[in-house]
Amino acid sequence: MSHILINAIIIGYCILEISDWGWSMVRWSVDMENFPICLGVIVFSYTSQIFLPTLEGNMEDPSKFQWMLDWSHIWAAIFKSLFGYICFLTFQNDTQQVITNNLHSAGFKGFVNLCLVVKALLSYPLPYYAACELLERILFKGRPKTPFPTIWALDGELKVWGLAWRVGVIVFTILMACFIPHFSILMGFIGSFTGTMLSFIWPCYFHLKLKRNGMDSQTVIFDYFIICLGVLFGVIGMYDSGSALIKAFEIGLPF
Repeated sequence: MSHILINAIIIGYCILEISDWGWSMVRWSVDMENFPICLGVIVFSYTSQIFLPTLEGNMEDPSKFQWMLDWSHIWAAIFKSLFGYICFLTFQNDTQQVITNNLHSAGFKGFVNLCLVVKALLSYPLPYYAACELLERILFKGRPKTPFPTIWALDGELKVWGLAWRVGVIVFTILMACFIPHFSILMGFIGSFTGTMLSFIWPCYFHLKLKRNGMDSQTVIFDYFIICLGVLFGVIGMYDSGSALIKAFEIGLPF
């Protein structure tokens, strides 16, 4: 709900400024220097695979999962494109990495940022528990299966140090959010690595690994093509966004 409210407020503000929209500032050519960074950001914004098993398992009608997945991605793409376009028309070359920072009124900006905090607090548990479950399955199932002993007591409750582990994960993510600057460039870097792995490489790799014997040659070639495309996008994106991140630190761009 808070996310919808934030988007409605920002779009409403942009529409009120329609008389000052910079139509001529929009360029339809592709900036090849920044395109890999943008691609990394876009891929990063669609790396929802880690949440999908949890979502499917909690659906009242899991048979509609594929339908939900298709249409949610289609509408997300449409909305994100329109949102970015409208915001750029409004703020033009002054558009900042965090769009709410472009709002001129301090009170208005504070209200929107408060909504963002509420939205973050409400949306944090889903990826948090999914990440913790994944890490605990790899690290804390007990020796010799995993490197560390189990964090669960015999009665099913978390041990004290297990609770400390989960709090540590929260603190670590908070520290990353507080101290890592240049968010959009960093998001492009992460998206170029984890995003391409999750969205391009691993799905095709495991598809080949599990279904190779029953696949026709055209599907196999297509999977390999997507893997190669993911590797190419990942390498170029990490190089460009890494270079941009270093340059941003060197010239002292504002965070």
